[in-house]
Amino acid sequence: MHFVHLSISRMITTDSPCIASETTPLVPVGVSKKPKTPLPKFQIGILMMIHVTEPIASMSMFPYINQLITELGITGGDDAAVGYYAGIIESLFFVMQSLTVLKWSRLSDRIGRKPVLSIGLLGTCISMICFGLSTTFWSLVVSRCMCGVLNGNIGVLKTMIAELTDSTNMAQGFALVQVFWRVGTFVGPLMGGMLEHPQDSWPGLFAPSFWRKYPYFLPCAVAAGFVVLAYLMMFFFLEETLSTKRRPKMTSTTLSVTSRDDADNQEMFAQKSMADMPMRSLLTPTIVIPIANYSMISILDISLRTLMPLFFSTPTHLGGLGLSPSSIGLWLALFGIADGLLQVLFFAKIVDWIGPKRLFCVAALCFAPVMLVFPIMSWLVHTRGIVDHAITFALLVQLVLTVIWGMAFAFTTGSIFMFITASAPAKNVLGAINGLGQTSASVARAIGPALATSLFAFSKEHNLLNGNAVFFILIVLTGVLGWLASQLPDEMQVRDE
Repeated sequence: MHFVHLSISRMITTDSPCIASETTPLVPVGVSKKPKTPLPKFQIGILMMIHVTEPIASMSMFPYINQLITELGITGGDDAAVGYYAGIIESLFFVMQSLTVLKWSRLSDRIGRKPVLSIGLLGTCISMICFGLSTTFWSLVVSRCMCGVLNGNIGVLKTMIAELTDSTNMAQGFALVQVFWRVGTFVGPLMGGMLEHPQDSWPGLFAPSFWRKYPYFLPCAVAAGFVVLAYLMMFFFLEETLSTKRRPKMTSTTLSVTSRDDADNQEMFAQKSMADMPMRSLLTPTIVIPIANYSMISILDISLRTLMPLFFSTPTHLGGLGLSPSSIGLWLALFGIADGLLQVLFFAKIVDWIGPKRLFCVAALCFAPVMLVFPIMSWLVHTRGIVDHAITFALLVQLVLTVIWGMAFAFTTGSIFMFITASAPAKNVLGAINGLGQTSASVARAIGPALATSLFAFSKEHNLLNGNAVFFILIVLTGVLGWLASQLPDEMQVRDE
């Protein structure tokens, strides 16, 4: 039977223009458009659960970080200087991540994706608990550094998405990355703003002195709880995607077992060789140009995300809005939920409609109007003296513009990672390629908060352009992004093998 089966296969192969096997359809399928492969929903869902824990953990502090800096007495009562220290705290995670994320991604090409994800989740959980128990500036610094050093998950996670998808559903897979990131940007600030100082909001439930000594522990502990849940889901249900570490699956047929094993061994040897490629050999224009775009848009987006709570919390006499942490959390949560609701169905369709490069170039123009609303609100506060209905209307206008930018950012980062993924010379260097992209993005996100908040504080202290110089500097950087976008290739290489 084994010989007969092989003979029939050879006859089919000879008579057909394409290679035949047991799965070859009797009626040739048209090659005009490849049918879309269904996403592995359960596996992608676990990855998204892991992914959403990062913005929840990192952004839960945004509503209260400026108040925390003030309460610790670091600035000596100088409200204008709060931005310097807040920027340091917000940047430290990305500084340390930029130093280690590439090493974690390269390590995942050798030991597998799951072990690296496990280390990242456990590191995030421990660092959040430490942050909630911090009572000095340096303890805050240590906890944020710990989180960044141990967390290389984002590069590995995007590598796994690339390994679970092909050219027909890659856009859909990467669209979910931004959708769930925006879910985290909704949940994190809402949770941070509502749960800080629980002894004041719910004195009957949080009366003990512990909560007065550690008023920011509750949001940190809840964020750590999300991380623990994601870790359990990953540990029990997530399958390894690195081909050299996957468990072999039993099949009903024994046809060509020896030849198949030989092929697998050759593939494993080739992939291990690719995994050991020097990083310099990967720095080709097709890889560097998309990564440069991703870095620039990352620095603009993280600058916006850190300037918002700083501007909202800055006293009105300095041109801010003077909002409370709970109000800041509600506004940031509203921005996040609006982003998520409007993104979920659009990314893949728009990429198919106008293409990744054109989408990126159009999206790059959306940032400047968002920045212009900040000086307008400062002017309104200065002329009217209070935060009234005019400021509320300006906030709603900014909400709409930010949602447009948020959609553009989601489309853009998804498109860029499609370019980065397609530029990989082999599957087994996807970890290195995505790690390189995430390293540059982490460097950008490390620079962004410190640069934006320091420029904000410097603008206020020295009254540069009426305290609004930071916003116009970021508008200039938008033009740099537009030029980088024009350098992207017109067509994206298809990667299915």
